[in-house]
Amino acid sequence: MNKTVKPSKPYEESLLKALQDPNEAAEYLNASLDEALESDDIQVFLLALKDIAKAKGMSRVAGLAKLNRESMYKMLSRNGNPEFGSLWNLLNSLGLKFAIETKV
Repeated sequence: MNKTVKPSKPYEESLLKALQDPNEAAEYLNASLDEALESDDIQVFLLALKDIAKAKGMSRVAGLAKLNRESMYKMLSRNGNPEFGSLWNLLNSLGLKFAIETKV
């Protein structure tokens, strides 16, 4: 008996849809920051930030953050090393903010 399996939606499509919600985006980014701190790998955080920017539209976000779109792609790449001011502008354009806590 052969069953036809219906293909599932690509994971990225559903992730990007969920990340359009600011609360979901904030939770995703906080979880990625926790993982980045635990693994001592800032790239985890930058890739999550890139997912959120993709969900909102990279060109639109780059414009709001006063960043060149190509520079933003480079900054959020695996080899990215963004300046604090660029991260500040990017988070602000996404409706997010930095928060500092003590290590527990």
